[in-house]
Amino acid sequence: MTSETDAFHNLQVEADSLPDYRHVELNPVARSFLPYSLITTAGFWLFLALVLLAVQWVPYVNIGMGLWPPAAVLLATVWFCLITWLGVRRRAWALREHDLIYQSGVIWRKTVIVPFVRIQHVESSSGPLERLFGLMRVKCFTAGGMMADLTVEGLDTDAANRVRQYLLEQIRDDRVADGESGSGSASESGNESAGELGSRAEADEVDRGPG
Repeated sequence: MTSETDAFHNLQVEADSLPDYRHVELNPVARSFLPYSLITTAGFWLFLALVLLAVQWVPYVNIGMGLWPPAAVLLATVWFCLITWLGVRRRAWALREHDLIYQSGVIWRKTVIVPFVRIQHVESSSGPLERLFGLMRVKCFTAGGMMADLTVEGLDTDAANRVRQYLLEQIRDDRVADGESGSGSASESGNESAGELGSRAEADEVDRGPG
């Protein structure tokens, strides 16, 4: 017979009583992430401007637009550098007991919260320019995903290694806890099955009566 403590409950939870993740004090990204981001953004658009400028002097190529394309790209460079600067100031992250929070975006703001129980694999990586600025990114993969579900950019090397190690420890502890709970459930199930078999055997003897 099911006890009162084991009874199923599905009570309503008021929205006002829910905890707000915004009360968490988020950590800003590394300071070197700003010059790294500006260099990569400006480098891409300036390279495009140089290509459009060089096309003007390529023999037998006449696009007839003068210097307008390179000028437009230079304006785009200034605009995207401004967006990059604001985006770096917006990026932040935090670790809690059971999840990882990452915030990014300027025009379209995004906050991703990944519970540790969903993370299956963690890896860290860095490109040549990132290593030059002492930066590293941490990638979190959940079950069934080939691509990283969350990539935390803007961490310095020491912070990235600490975050990665912490996540790996949490994943290991969760798996150990799941294994222990599974073993306990299996043991209890086995004991219950043995008890049921014993009860059935006693009942059969009572039904048969003495020889």
